[in-house]
Amino acid sequence: MIFQCVKRRSAGRFSSGLAAAVICLAVVAAAGLQVAWAGQPGKVNDSVSDRDFYKWLDGLRDEAKKAGISEKTLDAALGDLAPVRRVVELDRRQPEFTRSFRSYLRRRVTRERIYRGRALLEKHQDLLENIYDEYGVAPRYLIAFWGLETHFGNHMGGFQAVEALATLAYDRRRADFFRAELIHALKIIDQGHVRPQDMTSSWAGAMGHMQFMPSTFNHYATDYTGNGRKDIWGSLPDAFASAANFLSRIGWQPDQNWGCQVRLPKDFDLSLATLDKKKSVEKWKNLGLQAADGTALANADTQASVVLPQGESGPAFLVFDNFRAIMRWNRSVNYAISVGHLADRIAGLPPVFFGPDAADETLSRNQIMEIQQNLNRLGFDAGKADGLAGPRTRAAIRSFQKNHDLAADGYPSAKLLERLRAQ
Repeated sequence: MIFQCVKRRSAGRFSSGLAAAVICLAVVAAAGLQVAWAGQPGKVNDSVSDRDFYKWLDGLRDEAKKAGISEKTLDAALGDLAPVRRVVELDRRQPEFTRSFRSYLRRRVTRERIYRGRALLEKHQDLLENIYDEYGVAPRYLIAFWGLETHFGNHMGGFQAVEALATLAYDRRRADFFRAELIHALKIIDQGHVRPQDMTSSWAGAMGHMQFMPSTFNHYATDYTGNGRKDIWGSLPDAFASAANFLSRIGWQPDQNWGCQVRLPKDFDLSLATLDKKKSVEKWKNLGLQAADGTALANADTQASVVLPQGESGPAFLVFDNFRAIMRWNRSVNYAISVGHLADRIAGLPPVFFGPDAADETLSRNQIMEIQQNLNRLGFDAGKADGLAGPRTRAAIRSFQKNHDLAADGYPSAKLLERLRAQ
């Protein structure tokens, strides 16, 4: 288990070689949309609202021209553009319940993904080793991202990226973000990397084998084959190298793993279990932490944090800077652990041990909102009651727990909700 926590680059390149964070939003009524949805499946008819869309599109064209995009590209990409009803439906229809970490991990790190990941790691070994030599990202991690993002290229999205992004840019909810992404997408087409009809994506505009947003493509995509095009849809060398380039440039450490499961001592101060607190592995060891199998941690000076994705009753993990790099890809603790754990399982390491006390409960968005409302009412600042248990909400939970002599794990559980109701 020391291998799992602090294994160095020299320990063997072959074995050491994104989607989406768990969010829970209720289904939102579409009454406030700018678009009048009717007509042929997926598109809208020529109504007053549609004329508003084309007026909006004229403004978008002007902005794109100022960004240096050619008329030829704009005609090809925007000529037959219309809002796609299905995109807005999917944007609104987010899960009502948030899965427990246990359920989340088991749905993503499956036996089929592990075995297929091993086979693909072997199949693409030479390519991945070359990319590793250049960027320092071990092959098993690139395979893990590939498996979680698109199921190894099987599910890269069935939408036209420009249509999807334009629909979301026209919609009010996140207009500024998607308008900027749409301009980035048009730049990609203008540079000749992909034809508009071949620029497929998810409904939210994430593209290719690794599900890059257009802005990520423009900052980090790589023409690894040297053919003059950055092809993250049809070229695995380009897709793998682009992902490795992204990770390398946001701080990936070639000589570190992502983290490992650990055992906490019975008297462990749970308020230390947060990404804000970093100590060397040796200091964590001196506080009583052990590897998951009960053996001693290495006496290493590597900086690490403790995270508890399912509170005190679930597993504990000691995570390193590469874990933070994974969270730059997708800002979800559950996602980041899933990437690291899938990479470990592909390399032959054992599964996570949950223990008999790890609950598998789910909370609805309304229940998390109730937790936030009660915390705010009691003077613990949880921020806006939006049903999303982010860092601010978790900090408020910790403050409440410490104030009431409870285990300060910061976890929004059904037990916590009962206690808040009692207050």
